[in-house]
Amino acid sequence: MPQVLHIHPNDDLAVALKPLAAGEVLSAPFADLQTIDAIPQKQKLLLRTIAAGEMITMYGVPVGEALRTLKRGELLQKNDIRHASASFSTNAKKSYQWYPPATGHFAQATFNGYPRNDGKAGTRNYWLVLPLVFCENQNVDTLKGAFEKALGYATESSAEQRVKQLLQHQLSGGSPEDFVFAPAQTTAAQRPFARVDGIRFLTHNGGCGGSREDARTLCKLLAGYINHPNVGGATVLSLGCQNATITWLKEALHDIAPDFDKPLVVLEQQQAGSNEALLQQAIDQTFWGLATINKTERSAQPISKLVLGLKCGGSDGFSGISANPALGHASDLLVACGGSSILAEFPELCGVEQSLIDRCATKELAAKFESLMRDYAALSEQFGNPFHMNPSEGNIRDGLLTDAMKSAGAARKGGSASVSGVLNYAEQISTPGLQLLCTPGNDVEATTGIAGSGATVTVFTTGLGTPTGNPVSPMVKISTNTELFHRMPDVIDFDCGAIIAGTQTIEQCGSALLEQIIRTASGEETRAEHLQQNDFIPWRKSISV
Repeated sequence: MPQVLHIHPNDDLAVALKPLAAGEVLSAPFADLQTIDAIPQKQKLLLRTIAAGEMITMYGVPVGEALRTLKRGELLQKNDIRHASASFSTNAKKSYQWYPPATGHFAQATFNGYPRNDGKAGTRNYWLVLPLVFCENQNVDTLKGAFEKALGYATESSAEQRVKQLLQHQLSGGSPEDFVFAPAQTTAAQRPFARVDGIRFLTHNGGCGGSREDARTLCKLLAGYINHPNVGGATVLSLGCQNATITWLKEALHDIAPDFDKPLVVLEQQQAGSNEALLQQAIDQTFWGLATINKTERSAQPISKLVLGLKCGGSDGFSGISANPALGHASDLLVACGGSSILAEFPELCGVEQSLIDRCATKELAAKFESLMRDYAALSEQFGNPFHMNPSEGNIRDGLLTDAMKSAGAARKGGSASVSGVLNYAEQISTPGLQLLCTPGNDVEATTGIAGSGATVTVFTTGLGTPTGNPVSPMVKISTNTELFHRMPDVIDFDCGAIIAGTQTIEQCGSALLEQIIRTASGEETRAEHLQQNDFIPWRKSISV
C-alpha cells in the first residue's frame, strides 16, 4: 500500500493513505520528500513550498488560497488555507469529447422491475399517502398506523422490543445494572398485497405560511413523487384553505404527465366534514387502490430504464479518491448503456463549474447551469450562508478544509460523461444521460429532490457514516473506507475501501457497485429500507439554502 496518493499531476497536495510520522521519508515517486509534521490518515501533505496568497491546487483545480508561507513536507491545516475557486463562464466553454467505458456484459443487462404505461420502469411498487399541507400530518400518521399493521408492513423494531423488555424487567424488580437485552428475530406478517412493496406515508412542514413560490415548488415536487416510476398510486390529503392547492398540484401533474393514469385519491377535509368522515373515505379508497396496483408484476427491464441518484454525505478525506470515483465509474457505465444519472448538491460543485460547463452537450445547457449556480450562490450570500461555509466540522476534521476541495472530490460522483440535462429543483428528468440538478447540500433536502426528479435508485457515498434513506428511491450506502463498513454494518451496503488498500481499481469497484445497483433495482432490500429510513424534507428555498 503506498503512503500517499497524488491525484492529479498538477496538484500541490497529496493525501495520506496511512498515518505518517514527522521526519518520515516517502517512497517513490516522492523519495526526496521528508515530512516536517506528523500527517494523520486522510490529511493533506504539501508537495511544494507555497507563498502566502498563492492558490493551492488539488484534483487539478484551485481549492483555496494559502494564508501563510507553507513549506514542502508540512501538514496542511484549517488555518493555513481559505476557500478560493476558479472563475467560470459559458463564454469560456471548451469543446468536450467523452470516451465511454467499455460496457461489456452490462450492455445486455436487465433488472427485474415494474413496467409503467408511460414506458418507464420502477424498481419498487409503492402506494403514497401524502399531505398538501402540514395541517394534515396527523391524519397521515393515523393512516400509517392503521394500514401498516393491518396489512403486514409493520414489524416490531429492536427499539420497541427493548422498551418492552425494560418494562418487564422493572416490573419484576430488576435494576439497570442487571438488565440484559435479548433481541428477537421478527418478520413481517404475510402481506395480502404481495406485489405492493410498501405504503409510504410522507409528512412535511410546508404548504402554507411560506412564500407562494415555495408552495408552487412543493406542488411540483409532490407531483414528481406521485408520477415516480416506483409509485403505483397515491392518496393526497388537503385541508382546503392552504397555499399549496389541489389545483396547483393537478396542474403540476398534468405538466409532467399529460396522460397520467395511475390510481389517485384526492380528498379535502373541509369538504369531507368531520375528521372521521375524511379518514373513512381515505381508508376505503386507498384500500381499493392498493388492490388495483397489486396486479402489477415485475418483469425483465433493460438497465437503460434505470435513473441513478448520486449523493454524498458525511464525507471524509477518502471520499474523492475511493467511493465517489467508483460511483462515477458506475454512473458512466450506466449512461453508456443508455441509462441516466442525477448529480445534485450545487454548493458542492463550487470550484468545478467550468469543467461541468465544458461537459454540457449544448451552450444552452451550459448557460442554464451557470445561471442556476450564480442565482443560488447569490441567494446563499443573501441569507448569510455562502458556499464557502458548506464543509461541516466533521468534513474539516477529516481533511476537507474548503468548499472547493470538498466539491472537487464530490463532483467525481458524476464520472466523466457529457451533461445531457440541467434541472432546476423539482424539474423532471426528460432525456437519458447525466443530469445536473439544483439542490442544497443538506443530505435529506438533496435526496428528497433527487427522488422527486425521477431517481429510481439512489447511491449515497459516506466516509463518516450517515443513516438516512428516501421513501420512494431505495438508497444504497457505500463507504469510502473498510473501517467504517465494519463499524456500521447495519447502515452500509457496499465497501470501497479496497481502492484505498490497493487491492481493487476504481473501475473494478465501480463495476461491482453497478452489479449491486442492479440487484437493488430488482428488489434486494437495502440497509436503509430495512431500518425504515424514509426521510423526506422539501427544500423551502425562501428560508433554507
